[in-house]
Amino acid sequence: MKYENIESAIFLARPNRFIAKVRLHGQEVICHVKNTGRCKELLVPGAKVYLEKSANPLRKTLYDLVAVQKGTLLINMDAQAPNKAAHEWLAADNLGKLSLIRPETTYGDSRFDFYLEKGKKKGFLEVKGVTLEKDGVVSFPDAPTERGVKHIEELITCHKNGYFAYLLFVIQMAPVKYFRPNWETHPAFGEALIKAQAAGVKLLAYECQVTKNSMTITDKVKIELKK
Repeated sequence: MKYENIESAIFLARPNRFIAKVRLHGQEVICHVKNTGRCKELLVPGAKVYLEKSANPLRKTLYDLVAVQKGTLLINMDAQAPNKAAHEWLAADNLGKLSLIRPETTYGDSRFDFYLEKGKKKGFLEVKGVTLEKDGVVSFPDAPTERGVKHIEELITCHKNGYFAYLLFVIQMAPVKYFRPNWETHPAFGEALIKAQAAGVKLLAYECQVTKNSMTITDKVKIELKK
């Protein structure tokens, strides 16, 4: 997936989870943050960030913060990017030849990111974007997510009812060593992943080639579920 009209800036502060103060062209500017997660390890004062300028001049905030430089890693932190990249990845037959890709489909009490059909086989795929990294190891979630646990439980139910079920972790950076659940932050999520894998849900993790203008899913990453 690609962006238009990208500009670089320096991060200054984040007054709340929706906006950030940045220095752009020597001026302090308020921009929208396209990720309501904590991202405290990413958005540190002085960090280089990348902004997408809106084509709508009447918008209250003219810029969206979409990526940040963390050491040698350029990390996309746009919460909408993983689903867009996953759609492109699915359409390129990376999960096999699909006869139908339908975004945002409800099953039971959950809305999954994709409903898929492979000939007569039907299934669901849920996407989780990963931005938390330490020493080359990436993990999810960066904050407790009961909604995430619920999605996993619903995927297990889907599989029991005859659907194929995938959970795809889109790692919004590269290169990384491996992916693990964030046991320290939300042990229940890790336990749910172990339960899902045992029940037949397919767990996948892929890193992405990230530039200031784009994010593309590339290479498979090892998943380490052990604590």
